[in-house]
Amino acid sequence: MSQNNSSRARRQVRKSRALGIALTPKAEKYFERRPYAPGEHGRARRKQDSDYKVRLTEKQRLRAQYNIREKQMHRAYVEAKRVEGQTGENLIALLETRLDALVLRAGFVRTMAAARQAVVHRHIMVDGQRVDRPSYRVRPGQMIHVHPRSEKMVPFQIAATGANQDVLPDTPPYLDVTIDRLQATLSRKPERSEVPVTCEEQLVVEYYARMA
Repeated sequence: MSQNNSSRARRQVRKSRALGIALTPKAEKYFERRPYAPGEHGRARRKQDSDYKVRLTEKQRLRAQYNIREKQMHRAYVEAKRVEGQTGENLIALLETRLDALVLRAGFVRTMAAARQAVVHRHIMVDGQRVDRPSYRVRPGQMIHVHPRSEKMVPFQIAATGANQDVLPDTPPYLDVTIDRLQATLSRKPERSEVPVTCEEQLVVEYYARMA
């Protein structure tokens, strides 16, 4: 198990360096020391990327930060286009209100992958009901909390002390968290400026518009 975890961590570090963003707290430490791309040519100056490559990379960066498949990403884009307002901002808001994203923002776990696992393994509840779909869309006013039986697990006991929040971005203002009770309520729709993801979302919109 430890070898699998170590291998997974190395992959995340390598992916972080390739995309130019830290995807996990551990990757951030490595990224600070070696911010260039992986491989023997990582330090070499790259030729300027094409417009397509720039937009593709930005889409991949956003996907990686939410740990979602391409099909899920495209579905969110299509939905964002149908909603009134800026498509890019709508896209970020839709991704940010996924259950796994909010489990991470609340500090119940340390990484998006761990958030997905917590949901799939039925450790997370929404308004008193177990939900095992990471893509579940949380609505304003709904409360997310750890199942009472799962609260006794060591990772969640650690989370309840606030330890995870020490290595994560500040809790966003659209989420009201009572960490010692492992509870969080989505108070309103996230605004783009408040969402802790690194992305030029307009480039993602342009990527999908060109592919249509």
